Amino acid sequence: MPESKNRKKDVFTPPPEKSTTKKARLGGGRWVAPVMVACFVLGLIWIVTFYIAGKQIPVMSDLNNWNILIGMGLIAVGFVVSTQWK
Repeated sequence: MPESKNRKKDVFTPPPEKSTTKKARLGGGRWVAPVMVACFVLGLIWIVTFYIAGKQIPVMSDLNNWNILIGMGLIAVGFVVSTQWK
């Protein structure tokens, strides 16, 4: 009876490695933390300044209670920027 030929198995070659290209980052960067902290601090300083010396500062005396909204708005912007931090 004839024998079949031996089948040679191909030598395993691993797939080529992925290239090390930079992926585009959607968010986060070196600017996020300083902007976030700056917005928090500016908002806090704005509100504290309004309560301590709001009547003596011309711009703040004209805005009256809008000063609280401006300070809280700066703090809110800080929270929005903080969502970009990675």
